[in-house]
Amino acid sequence: MRLILASAAITAMGLALLGQEAPPAGAPPKKKMGQRIVRPGVPDPAVQRKMADLKPIAEISIPGVPDWQVITKDAFYVSNGPKNTLHRVDAKTNEQMTIEVGRRPCSGLAEGFGSVWVPLCGERGTGEGKGVARVDQKSLKVVATIPAGPWDSEGQIATSKEAVWVVTDKSSTLAKIDPKTNKVVAEVKIAPGSVSPLFYEGFIWVASNETSKLIQVDPKKAVVVKEIETGPKPRFLTGGAGSIWTLNQGDGTVSRIDIKTGQAVATIPAGIPGGGGEATFGGGYVWFTVFDFPITQIDPKTNKVARQWAGPGGDAIRYGHGHIWLSNLRQQNVWRLDLSKVE
Repeated sequence: MRLILASAAITAMGLALLGQEAPPAGAPPKKKMGQRIVRPGVPDPAVQRKMADLKPIAEISIPGVPDWQVITKDAFYVSNGPKNTLHRVDAKTNEQMTIEVGRRPCSGLAEGFGSVWVPLCGERGTGEGKGVARVDQKSLKVVATIPAGPWDSEGQIATSKEAVWVVTDKSSTLAKIDPKTNKVVAEVKIAPGSVSPLFYEGFIWVASNETSKLIQVDPKKAVVVKEIETGPKPRFLTGGAGSIWTLNQGDGTVSRIDIKTGQAVATIPAGIPGGGGEATFGGGYVWFTVFDFPITQIDPKTNKVARQWAGPGGDAIRYGHGHIWLSNLRQQNVWRLDLSKVE
C-alpha cells in the first residue's frame, strides 16, 4: 500500500487507445514522465476487465485513508492513518465503529489472542508514538501499546500460535512479542530490507525487498531456517495451496514458493510492478492489489492470472466471509465484492 503516489500510470488499455503497444506482462517496468512506473498488467482481453463494470454488494464510506485490513470471525477491520483510527465493520450488517489507536497506524493488521494488533508509525519525522497497539476485540479499546513499532510503513505484522511478529529496523530485526506480557521476548536477525512477516503452516515467512529473498523462521526457536530466492524486490506475500506467494515489485511478477521443497516452482507474469499493493488468499485463489490494477486473481491450479481488473481503486485487499474486501484509498471507501458471481 502507498499513502502518497504520483498520478496513476497509463494502463495497457489506455496505451492501446493511443495506438501504442503495451509492454509484455512481467517485463521490467518502463519509466515515463519523471520516473513514474507504467504498469502493463496482463494485456489479454480474455483476462483483463474494467473496474467500472464491478458492482459491490456494499460500499462502506471511511473518510480519510482506509488502508490496511484484517478479517476476524465476525468483523472486518481497516486502519486509517491520517485519522489515527481503526474501523470495525460488522460482517453481517456492515455497521461501522471507530476506535482511536494511536499515531499513524501503518504496515498491516493482524488478529490473534482475542485482539487486533495495529502497527503505529508514529509522528512523521520524529517517530514519536511508534509501536504496536493491542485492541481488545470485546471492549474495542486499546489495552496495551508495545514500543516495538515497524521500521517501514509498507509491510505486514503477523501472529503465530505463541506470539506476535513485527520487523522493527531495516538491518533487520524481527521482534517476537509475547501476548501474555505484551513485551518483546526474542529478536531474530534476518536479511536486510525485510518488511512483511507472515505465519503459514507452522513457520514465519518474511519477504526481503532488498535482497530478493524469502526468509523462513522457526517461531518456537526464533531462528532462521532457510533463505529462498524470489523474483526481484518482493514485499507483500500470502500463503495458500501449500505455497508462499510473493508480489515482486521489481518486475511485477508473482513468485510461488513450495513450502515442502523450499524452492520457487513458478514465476507468474502479472504486469504489476512498482510500489504499493497487498496480497491475500481465499476462495481457492490468490489475490493482489495495486493502483491501476486494483484486483489481480491468480489460479493456483494453472499458475496463471485468471482475471485482472483495471481502473481506479484498490491498494489493500483481504478475503473473508466469502467476499473480497477492497480498500479504495483515493475514493475513501471499502468495497465488499462477491466475485464468485462475476464473469
